[in-house]
Amino acid sequence: MTDDTNNENSDDTTNSTDRTGNDATVDFGDEFGVVKFADDDDSAPAISFPENQTDQLPHWTEPPTGELPKFVTASEDTISPTPSAGTERPRVNLTGSTRRVEPASAPPPVARPAREGRVSIGSDPTDERNRPSSSGGLPRRDPTGGTSRDITGSSQTERPTQVRRSRPNDRSDSGTGPRPRPRVAAPRSGSGAKMPSSIARDLPTATAVAALLAAVFIAAILVGPVAVMILLLLVLGLAAVEFFTQTSSTGYQPAMIVGVVGCVAAPLAAYWIGDAALPLVFVFAFVAGSVSFIGTGSVESGPVPNLGLTLLGLVWVGLFGSYGALILRLSNSGPGFENIGTDTLFILVVGIIANDTAAYFVGAATGKTPLRAWISPSKTMEGFVGGAIGTFVAVTLVGVQSGTWQNFGEWMIIALVISIVGPLGDLTESMFKRNLDIKDFGTVLRGHGGALDRFDSMLFTLPFIYYITLVLTPWAN
Repeated sequence: MTDDTNNENSDDTTNSTDRTGNDATVDFGDEFGVVKFADDDDSAPAISFPENQTDQLPHWTEPPTGELPKFVTASEDTISPTPSAGTERPRVNLTGSTRRVEPASAPPPVARPAREGRVSIGSDPTDERNRPSSSGGLPRRDPTGGTSRDITGSSQTERPTQVRRSRPNDRSDSGTGPRPRPRVAAPRSGSGAKMPSSIARDLPTATAVAALLAAVFIAAILVGPVAVMILLLLVLGLAAVEFFTQTSSTGYQPAMIVGVVGCVAAPLAAYWIGDAALPLVFVFAFVAGSVSFIGTGSVESGPVPNLGLTLLGLVWVGLFGSYGALILRLSNSGPGFENIGTDTLFILVVGIIANDTAAYFVGAATGKTPLRAWISPSKTMEGFVGGAIGTFVAVTLVGVQSGTWQNFGEWMIIALVISIVGPLGDLTESMFKRNLDIKDFGTVLRGHGGALDRFDSMLFTLPFIYYITLVLTPWAN
């Protein structure tokens, strides 16, 4: 062997010896230098088994036993996180010590401090009162200030109330709905019972006002048709103002100026020209009312219902009242006709007053069957019959003294028309007031309401009496 070989063997021998020593190093020359290895004790075997053969793993050729290996032995301080089935879960150690201390009884509940009063703006989603109950319903607040759960067990929650946006003047979305008005409470007696309308009416005042109106009317008839025409214009103008004022106060916006002017212009044109002028008056009134709504800023003015309400006042007060002017115009037909118009209007007014008075007293005494309960419970069938009897008696008494109406058959026709059409006009006015939720159209006549409340029956009767006069021609007798 050469010297290099001997040296190499010498180095290997030295390295082997050093590896078993305490400071084993290997010198790899100039390229890697000296490498020092960690101290390893290779004297003990890598794997060791205990002497007890029962703890050894079975040989791989043996069949499985089905048992689970035991790695951890339960001790006193060990809590199994997954207890076996059928065993009671051990209690958790809450004391913080190494040994588990279980109290003999459950600790008392911790008292929560009372919630302090606070001012909240809006809704607090974290508030206990806003938390849903286990049944799915929302907690409800009871009158004592607490909350109560839904005991029905329904899973449906209560729907919130629909919110409607407000509009100016308390209108509806169409811009024409009337504002709700509080109903006038019926008068009650000292014991709290509701008093009947017959007792609630101020009879002395109503009688005095009726007597005053009758005196004024008789005086105008004695003067002549022109004086009666002036009185008629005053009544119709006042009735028109009452109608349009009350409808405006309930939320509608009729063309008030057009309506009042039309209600006065129609009887004037009828008295001056005749019934041929009435269509032209209402055409002008319709056009003027349409222009007044065209000039508004938007459809919120409610042109359809408000223009319709304007025409209602024109027809009810203006057109029907114009037939009173046409009856008075008969007195201007020529010689021998001076009293025809005033006599006809006088017998009509007396028949209306008799019908209203008799119906009132008979209905208050014996009335039990209302004509239309939803319109006016105080107007009864018994009162209707009593009013008809009173009308026949009054028309007959006046006809005997009349120089125009001298035929008994004509008296019966006039009395029949008044007895049927008069109450119909009264019911119509009551229906309008019920719909508008008002008590009276006016208060100018104490004990009677307004002019429209007093002469509603007469307005309905005027057109019928006018055409009956033209057909019967009492002057031919």
